[in-house]
Amino acid sequence: MFENLNEKLERSFKILKGEGKITEINVAETLKEVRRALLDADVNYKVAKTFTDTVKQKALGMNVLTAIKPGELMVKIVHDELAALMGGKAADMKLDSTPGHPAVILMAGLNGAGKTTMSGKLALMLKERQHRKPLLAACDTFRPAAMEQLRVLADQVGVPVYIEPEAKDPISVAKNAISHARQNGNDIVIVDTAGRQSIDEELMEQIKNIKDAVSPQETLLVVDAMIGQEAVATAKLFNEQLEIDGVVLTKLDGDTRGGAALSIRTVVDKPIKFIGTGEKMEAIDVFHPERMADRILGMGDVVSLVERAQQQFDEEEAKRLEKRIRKNKFDFNDFLGQIQQVKKMGNVKDLAAMIPGIGKAIKDIDIPDDPFKNIEAIIGSMTPKERENPDIINQSRRKRIAKGSGTDIQEVNRLLKQFDQTRKMMKMVTGMGSSKMMQMANAMRAMKRK
Repeated sequence: MFENLNEKLERSFKILKGEGKITEINVAETLKEVRRALLDADVNYKVAKTFTDTVKQKALGMNVLTAIKPGELMVKIVHDELAALMGGKAADMKLDSTPGHPAVILMAGLNGAGKTTMSGKLALMLKERQHRKPLLAACDTFRPAAMEQLRVLADQVGVPVYIEPEAKDPISVAKNAISHARQNGNDIVIVDTAGRQSIDEELMEQIKNIKDAVSPQETLLVVDAMIGQEAVATAKLFNEQLEIDGVVLTKLDGDTRGGAALSIRTVVDKPIKFIGTGEKMEAIDVFHPERMADRILGMGDVVSLVERAQQQFDEEEAKRLEKRIRKNKFDFNDFLGQIQQVKKMGNVKDLAAMIPGIGKAIKDIDIPDDPFKNIEAIIGSMTPKERENPDIINQSRRKRIAKGSGTDIQEVNRLLKQFDQTRKMMKMVTGMGSSKMMQMANAMRAMKRK
């Protein structure tokens, strides 16, 4: 995500490297490259021009502190303006509900943007992170397969779904879904509407009628980030017809140039509220403009990484695990559980890119989508006794495990060695005590502030 833009922006900042001060000439040269980088990322031309004009004005009008190098100052100005361009701060959701009056979210978008999947992801996020009780409403009566898809997703994320299989009137289905929510204690109804291959009058009229009938607190447009300026044009047209409240960008983890994320707020004047960061149902994040600016400029995004880890964190499980580590009973069942938690956090390469400096270092490294596949196969080939007592795995057992997992003996040996090192390291960390851990945490915070 944004790798090409990051590289090109870095190259543009090198023009100021070694310069003693900012001048109109070197700023103009730098911003010419910045504008080119933005256009290559499929950013709207007017947005790119206004952006660079604003950066130029601020750079030339700023008194440069002697402690700050011109290149560093330009990076800061560009960072702040990128964040402002994308909205400045995360946009809140208006989801006020009272008993008997659930909040309503209307989901709109074209076919292929991921609207139905995002409805399921949003339901899971509201359920797990905000402890709400969402109901999914299948109001795409145009495609029977969409109803089935929503039912499967609802089962997957553990939320109820309202479906009328033979219905032809989506307005009636939406109203009935809200009545169903009132009767069953659901405080949010997520209405999944019909999509089309392109914007047409029939689609717009249907969605407008549904909106008028259910009066949603939030009307969210789901758009595919990979289509660049087409996503911006789609958002503009939908907003003119529907008056949307925000945008949800999907496929932002793919090979996207990022133009949609950088242009929508300015062109449409509506905030990006959520982004899709992968195929898993947990792969949805609140859109934070400042954090995205950090990532665009290769600064990482530690805050989002920590938040993802916290979302998968189970306090009771952590206490149980700590006791096992202290007693030196950490086994392959525990190890497998930790791997599965990491996998829920998202794509490994995407996670690594959130750590400052790592993204650039691994950009040319081919990391498979499921780097734990062989590890899980090896553990799966062990007997229950071997998982619980790794020390009994001798050479003959290793050969059997390698054969059963479709790997070679070297991979099995490597995993056993890594497991042993992990077990020792975890025992050392838990033995440090909470006061020592707190000192380390404070030291890390101090380093980040510097």
